[in-house]
Amino acid sequence: MVKIKQLSYGLLLGGMAITTGYSQDAASEYVAPSDAGPKGKAPGMRVQLLNPGESTKQYAVIFYQGDEAFSGLLEFAKKYNVTSAHFTAIGAVNGATLGWFDPQRKMYKKIPINGQHEVIGMSGDIALYQGKPVVHTHMLVGAPDGTIQGGHVLAANVSPTLEVMVTVDPVTMQKRFDPDTDLTLIDPSPANKEGK
Repeated sequence: MVKIKQLSYGLLLGGMAITTGYSQDAASEYVAPSDAGPKGKAPGMRVQLLNPGESTKQYAVIFYQGDEAFSGLLEFAKKYNVTSAHFTAIGAVNGATLGWFDPQRKMYKKIPINGQHEVIGMSGDIALYQGKPVVHTHMLVGAPDGTIQGGHVLAANVSPTLEVMVTVDPVTMQKRFDPDTDLTLIDPSPANKEGK
């Protein structure tokens, strides 16, 4: 009787471990918007102002092998006091994590990108939320067989380079928290107050 109880208890614990493991794996497939920020570094990033003296500035922000591009774009925005910008990029990555926003969960479902891929296109913007720059970017990547995946950029490990062309606008753009989605969304109303 004792052995049967121990066996049942062991199976129950084993079942809990399996269930717990599964729920952790399921949970790790998603990331909340507030936790979707940059985690890496971009020590190789180089920046060049392309049009000195203009009110709308244009920069070439170039990343190299081993840089994490999302972190680097945020670092660039902070260092150069960017309050409103948009950008495009091409290059390549060796590993990335993209995301698909699930409106029911209010979370990003992670899309792992393994191995070397061409960055077919990357575009995004930079605006302020609570006085700090926020980078929002999406990317399409091509695999060796020509198939393409895309989504919201959570991380992008550059290999060998990523060439980002950034246009910094002279007017500050603000974001606001949207409680329906838990996202920070661009609010164009502050810039349009004078035009109303």
